Amino acid sequence: MRAPIVYSALWLLLIVGLLVTQPSSANAQAGADFPATTEQSCSFGMAKGEPSHQCQVPIPESCLVANAPGTKKPWTTISKGGKTFCRFDEKKTDWKTKITGTCGRCNTEQCSVQFIVRFDCNPH
Repeated sequence: MRAPIVYSALWLLLIVGLLVTQPSSANAQAGADFPATTEQSCSFGMAKGEPSHQCQVPIPESCLVANAPGTKKPWTTISKGGKTFCRFDEKKTDWKTKITGTCGRCNTEQCSVQFIVRFDCNPH
């Protein structure tokens, strides 16, 4: 009666041992597929009624703007508090030498904004 239980336990231990010792392919990512990135930002605050405002995101030396994963678009984030419309200014941004974030009038007591851009600084 005990033999089937012992054999079942041994098989279970063997299977668990094999699973634990197998390398995880999820942890082995190719460097080219997932380049290291750094980020730079600019931010500002505005009071109610204050007209448009802008700031420049600094571009680190020897770095390129990273593409958002799976796209050809710049990897950016605009984080804001308060009621205002913000965007990266297409006329003042070339993504190589200058990056300008712009917001319109602040329509709440206070507005705060942060423009974030991620960069690939790997040797090319």
